[in-house]
Amino acid sequence: MLELKTVNLKRVKVDTLVVPVCEDHDIHADQTSRSLIDTAKTIAAFKGQKGDRVTLFQPAGTRINRVVFFGLGSLDDLDGEVFRVFAGKAVTFCIDAGLTAITVATPSAANLKMDAGTLFGALMEGACLGNHIFDRYKQKREKTPVKKIILTATAAQKKAYAGLAASVAAVCDATVMAREWVTTPSNDKRPAAFAEMIQKAATSAGLKVSVRDDRWLEKQKFGAMLAVGQGSSATPRLVILEYAPRGAKKTLVLVGKGVTFDSGGINLKPSGSIETMKMDMSGAAAVAGTMMAVARLKPGVKVVGVMPLVENMPSGTAIRPGDIIRSYDGKTIEIGNTDAEGRLILVDAMAWAIRRYKPDTMIDLATLTGACVVALGEKIAGVFTKDPSLADAIVASGEKTHERCWPLPLPEDYRELLKNDFADLNNVSSGRWGGAITAALFLSEFVGDTRWAHIDIAGPAWAKKASDYCGAGGTGFGVRLLCDLIEKI
Repeated sequence: MLELKTVNLKRVKVDTLVVPVCEDHDIHADQTSRSLIDTAKTIAAFKGQKGDRVTLFQPAGTRINRVVFFGLGSLDDLDGEVFRVFAGKAVTFCIDAGLTAITVATPSAANLKMDAGTLFGALMEGACLGNHIFDRYKQKREKTPVKKIILTATAAQKKAYAGLAASVAAVCDATVMAREWVTTPSNDKRPAAFAEMIQKAATSAGLKVSVRDDRWLEKQKFGAMLAVGQGSSATPRLVILEYAPRGAKKTLVLVGKGVTFDSGGINLKPSGSIETMKMDMSGAAAVAGTMMAVARLKPGVKVVGVMPLVENMPSGTAIRPGDIIRSYDGKTIEIGNTDAEGRLILVDAMAWAIRRYKPDTMIDLATLTGACVVALGEKIAGVFTKDPSLADAIVASGEKTHERCWPLPLPEDYRELLKNDFADLNNVSSGRWGGAITAALFLSEFVGDTRWAHIDIAGPAWAKKASDYCGAGGTGFGVRLLCDLIEKI
């Protein structure tokens, strides 16, 4: 679908050409593109400002049927994300118009003072991610994705970045897979069904797959995870995916929260908070998606994905506030609130993964707290770790991929808020404030000396409405972030 191609825009027949335009600088080296832009700017309504768009049909001196110009704004504001957005908008325009192929007039990286690989990668990502349509539950499918996306390139660029399209496609395909899983309704992805989806995809990708059922979990004494799942007729599953290249000297474990529906349990969520709780397995989806990408990208580090999958439901068998449970590592936990369930399934999975794999680094992703959304909004994830270098690496990958993260503190004195009179820990804070911090501190009680980071994705995991290269629903947040991070570890 993605292709770098040397195109003579004056001689080659092109059905749809899209051209990014800067309002205050010439960013194209190709003379035909520059001439077309000069023509477009003679139209009063088009100045190249952000949000401007105009279409020319069959411009003289070319064999191009349609040229669509998109304004980017000022040169000083142009970065990788601007070009992702442009490519996403361009593909969406073609989808809405019923067009099947698109050629992107790639600007000059030198004119932009940008690395060419960064530019091509951003354009490819925006185009690929913007080409996703979730319509499997609609009787009538009104839109069709674009079948071919060509980016113009010089012969030297085509040679230098020959493998870029494949690597971008690997990450974007995995992101789309995560989006699909998150947006799938809970009745079609109860723990056993979701585990089967992941197993099928991972087997096809060539990963080692293990799916453990409730009987195995009971034998292994996953007490916290089983307690969360005991209110549902759908029994829990633990899914483990392994990528282990020869000669790998480091092991990275990724753990993803997988609550396939979170009713809140006995502490039932109210209207306004419960309707989108099919997305409470976004951490597991991101970890599984990352593992699919890893299988294609083949990094030199061993990567293990661990996904505890449960359904949190109220019933006569559900855990109650005041119950005391014993976790996998032996610590006892009093249930202060049954809606603080994600941390319970994570600590069992994390403690088991540390004992089983002895990782050099462990990272968990979870839609853990509404408090993190209050703190950082719906587009930025919170990062918690005692390792400043790991925090810096995660934030840097977030900047590069625009899956933005912000470090938050783990103050030792806040641990007092988790103390309990009858058990080792309470699963919620005794205070009202700092809920994202105390949730992360709760997780930290189960990681020992392992280099670990927790990423709270409660805000950016779900989009209420479509953006420039992501439809409404699951965003797949975390896949691109983790794939970039793995390169640094």
